[in-house]
Amino acid sequence: MTDKEIIEKLKSIVTPYTQRKEGLESFNEETDFINDLKINSANLVDVVLDVEDEFNIEIDNDAM
Repeated sequence: MTDKEIIEKLKSIVTPYTQRKEGLESFNEETDFINDLKINSANLVDVVLDVEDEFNIEIDNDAM
């Protein structure tokens, strides 16, 4: 999987949780989910769970 494919998958995962849709226009590896997309802390947990499912990985609490 290329970096571009990963970014596109991440973008599709965070889109439903994004309060500031303008932030999605320039979505990249530097995008700050809280500041740029206005995803609240409760929804960040959902994003992490969705990422874990999509990529078949486990993200520990310290890494979050």
